[in-house]
Amino acid sequence: MAADKVVETAIVGNYVEMETEGKPDDMKTQFSKFLWNGGSVYDAWFSCASNQVAQVLLTLPYSFSQLGMLSGICFQLFYGLLGSWTAYLISILYVEYRTRKEREKVDFRNHVIQWFEVLDGLLGKYWRNVGLAFNCTFLLFGSVIQLIACASNIYYINDNLDKRTWTYIFGACCATTVFIPSFHNYRIWSFLGLIMTTYTAWYLTIASLLHGQVEGVKHSGPTKMVLYFTGATNILYTFGGHAVTVEIMHAMWKPQKFKAIYLLATLYVLTLTLPSGAAVYWAFGDMLLNHSNAFALFPRSSSRDMAVILMLIHQFITFGFACTPLYFVWEKAIGMHECKSLCKRAAARLPVVIPIWFLAIIFPFFGPINSSVGSLLVSFTVYIIPALAHMFTFKSSAARENAVEQPSKYTGRWVGAYMINTFVVVWVLIVGFGFGGWASMTNFIHQIDTFGLFTKCYQCPPPTLPPPLPHLNATAAPPPLHHPQNHTRTP
Repeated sequence: MAADKVVETAIVGNYVEMETEGKPDDMKTQFSKFLWNGGSVYDAWFSCASNQVAQVLLTLPYSFSQLGMLSGICFQLFYGLLGSWTAYLISILYVEYRTRKEREKVDFRNHVIQWFEVLDGLLGKYWRNVGLAFNCTFLLFGSVIQLIACASNIYYINDNLDKRTWTYIFGACCATTVFIPSFHNYRIWSFLGLIMTTYTAWYLTIASLLHGQVEGVKHSGPTKMVLYFTGATNILYTFGGHAVTVEIMHAMWKPQKFKAIYLLATLYVLTLTLPSGAAVYWAFGDMLLNHSNAFALFPRSSSRDMAVILMLIHQFITFGFACTPLYFVWEKAIGMHECKSLCKRAAARLPVVIPIWFLAIIFPFFGPINSSVGSLLVSFTVYIIPALAHMFTFKSSAARENAVEQPSKYTGRWVGAYMINTFVVVWVLIVGFGFGGWASMTNFIHQIDTFGLFTKCYQCPPPTLPPPLPHLNATAAPPPLHHPQNHTRTP
């Protein structure tokens, strides 16, 4: 039995080699594969780390101002561990599902496995439908957030156009991600994306320390429960970027090696988010409560403009990460998923971008929308549902005995895994969804009441009117009164 398990586990993930078997590679093909076709452990790590810390890097100082310094640091460490655990659970369930299917001689060479299919194969249609609804809605709004972030960032370089107009422009640019076939093809983009966020994080940190504290800086957070739990759910959203874990694993040549990758990616991400969030909050304090994008508080310079440009490129990449699973779902729904023509698949994917574009124009609330998505969607998609799915998949002793991957002794084997899963479900349901949902929706509704839907330029400074020209003043001014008969001078 043990030998069979080893053989079966080793089979998982060899579909890429089968696809290329017997095809000689010339120099051009090898170079193309080097840039374009990734499936190693390192590719998966770059994808996880690059996808996890995107535009939230710019909103975490805003969360620090809502939570206070100590809570901001503690929540990052706590949710980083929680997110790594549930990503581990998703990887276990994926390997379990794929191994079972490959025992049945199912061929995945032209099919990308997704999270809702894992739930369907292991637990049935009800779980599939719930997982599909939450996952697609989260990825939809995740793509919306990237588009909003693009418009918010570019405004700090060029404010000749309002943020809504920039959203139109970047919506068209991001639509080009329909031409990226799968997560295999993000190899070079993931690598570059992580370099870009690393530069931005350390720019925020160093620029804050060099700038020093603003005059009369105050660090009064936390002051209100609404703000406290809004900030906490933004961090929940930050470390809940593993809604694309299954797709990243499926792009690996040996997906059973994924288990610790997300944890290692999280550890690196913490070296970016903790120093930058803490430094910006130290320098600007409560000013961040009215500036959800950290770029808004830094004076314009070449280094800041470089950080803005790099984040714009990275948000384009992250848009693709969030949207590609939606493309797969749409392709499967209309029967185009196994089509060999890239152009036909790209044309079929375009309708997916339209609602994302529209929602980004309706709700341009950069910052508050992250917390709302975190509490209402991320809490279930990547925390509660994976934990429950793991418990229900292995609830019988036979399922636990025949599991492809046994829980580690460091987590207490099955008893420890069930205890951790129960804690995750209860904590996220009460704190993340309950308190977080109340706080984030209260804040989100406040943004709608303050700025309105379809607002043209969210949190933009009011326009400064230029002083009137002298010749216009002379024309517009009434003529002076003239009294020809009165020439008396008042002494």
